Amino acid sequence: MDPTGLTKLLSPQGWALLAQLPPYEEEHALRISTGLRERGVDPDLVAAAMTQSRLRARARGKFGTFADGMIFTAAGLEQATRFVVAAHHARRYAAAGVARVADLGCGIGGDAMALSALGVPVLAVEQDEATAAVATVNLRHFPTATVRHCDALELDLATEGIDGLFADPARRTRRGNRVFDPRAYSPPLERVLALREQVPALGIKVAPGIPHSALPTEARAQWVSVDGDVVEAGLWFGPLAGEGPGRSALVLHGEESDVLDEPMSGADAPVRHAPVRPLAAYLYEPDGAVIRAGLVARLAEDLDAGLVSESIAYLTAPTLRRTPFATPYRVLDSFDFSLKRLRTYLRDRDVGTVTVKKRGTAVEPGQIIRQLALKGAGRATIVLTRLAGQQSVLVVERA
Repeated sequence: MDPTGLTKLLSPQGWALLAQLPPYEEEHALRISTGLRERGVDPDLVAAAMTQSRLRARARGKFGTFADGMIFTAAGLEQATRFVVAAHHARRYAAAGVARVADLGCGIGGDAMALSALGVPVLAVEQDEATAAVATVNLRHFPTATVRHCDALELDLATEGIDGLFADPARRTRRGNRVFDPRAYSPPLERVLALREQVPALGIKVAPGIPHSALPTEARAQWVSVDGDVVEAGLWFGPLAGEGPGRSALVLHGEESDVLDEPMSGADAPVRHAPVRPLAAYLYEPDGAVIRAGLVARLAEDLDAGLVSESIAYLTAPTLRRTPFATPYRVLDSFDFSLKRLRTYLRDRDVGTVTVKKRGTAVEPGQIIRQLALKGAGRATIVLTRLAGQQSVLVVERA
């Protein structure tokens, strides 16, 4: 959002206009925008208000009803922590008895809001002036939160009375491309890690794809999924890592949360591998956070299951065991992959709609669906993977 549009939006007139807009719907946006301009409303203000209305609609997936009273930038919303995840972050600081947290690179203020909601005083630091202004608006209801526009790494932590740190380094280029190398974060991960010498209670939000080799041995690394989507990984140190060093997966479904944990010497400990077993009556699809955390073998032990093939994260077992860490399927049929055979199989069963899952194969689900050209009335779920080194088809149903 450009500074001029933001300034006008935060004026009394802009705030009132934003409050009057109906819930955003793309098909009505042009008509509403045109109508406002015809009534003589400043075109810059109209553009800013309509953009904000659209961003608020998108933000409800992360912030729920809180989004209706917040201000967003497109980049800030993209990187913002989902509020349900931010609440788990905040609980670590509250449980550790931290007196004041510096949120370094606070963005639009999502994590600072969660900390403030638990009564933890926060100094929210943001280098981008417009984003700092947005965070100030979003934190306006929390008297224990302060927003400062400055370079996070230049903050005098001792003078500010900081005994807890949370950092969310930028992981996108100016063009919006994702950054995967922790050394290319802004600021680089190693510079953030160095802050432990001043404040041991450090938490860092990192990309879920961070290589395990980049994880400090003393870190508690936790991967987080929300309703099946892996959204982040976090590194926790000192009193914030009450579980001790290692890796874990936090799986959130609605209001439910579950943690799969494996005691180990450090976050960068070698990943264990589950044994390979012949396909049995049930197939388990581990949650993405479990896979990213390298805990598939740990889950396999709980389920008394094995891998369907080496290095492929599908588990199989003869009996059904419910778990929040994997989706279970009943195996109805299996055979070697052949497009012709698969098409005949599905047509013989009057299948017209097929859901395709895959691991360990280069086949694209969309292409397969088009090539099958099915027209039946039924539905089916198929899994394309390898069994005993052979490209195979599994016909399954949710168990």
